[in-house]
Amino acid sequence: MVKPIKRKRKMTEEQRAAAAERLAKARAARGPSKNLSIHESIRDLPDDHALSPKKVKSWIKELQLKLRSMKSMKNSNERKERGAYYIEETYLNNLQSYLSSGVYKDSRFGADREKLIRYRSVVLAYDKNGMVKRTVGVFYPDIGQEWTQEMDSEYYAGRTIPNKSKVHKTRRKSS
Repeated sequence: MVKPIKRKRKMTEEQRAAAAERLAKARAARGPSKNLSIHESIRDLPDDHALSPKKVKSWIKELQLKLRSMKSMKNSNERKERGAYYIEETYLNNLQSYLSSGVYKDSRFGADREKLIRYRSVVLAYDKNGMVKRTVGVFYPDIGQEWTQEMDSEYYAGRTIPNKSKVHKTRRKSS
């Protein structure tokens, strides 16, 4: 059985104007998009934020185009080419999961992964002596800056190991 071809409906100028007016009214009543596919924790980030959904979506589009052009590298005999392809593919998957889960899994960000993620301490941890545990490269709000190697060596210079007498070196038998 052959389907009959459905002819296009002919509209007059008045009907076309009325249809356009109804469509504009329906679009206005619908309101702005709610972005329900984006996780609620990042849904309302401003557009100038480093990881705003709008920027991440544009990075995803660029990466998809780049991966299409790199498709021949996927099954290449050269290890570096395959590695470059899989790095880009993993970054694309991380960006897509960020939009759906709100958790950013990569250590870099940007269209070409050109910027590094900086870590920030939310709650301070203390050791047995009452000293704050700190890690180099992490931003601490109590001092208002990132912890550097110089600060680390100065801060832990006079620290003693409490269990030093219990630590023993072992000797292995040579076979």
